[in-house]
Amino acid sequence: MTYWRAAGLNYIQYSNIAARTLRRALKTEFRADAEKREESFIRITPWKDGKPIKTSSPSSSA
Repeated sequence: MTYWRAAGLNYIQYSNIAARTLRRALKTEFRADAEKREESFIRITPWKDGKPIKTSSPSSSA
């Protein structure tokens, strides 16, 4: 059994912790670019009768 599973984590949780730790350990000139990768965006598409319902696209926060 792997140590992250023995600690009660799944692989996604372990991977997220490792990535966050690495980003925090970077030098400041590289940290800003790496932290941008930590952001994630999702889009939820409602479905009705087996087909997606068209909705307006979300506005950009940038």
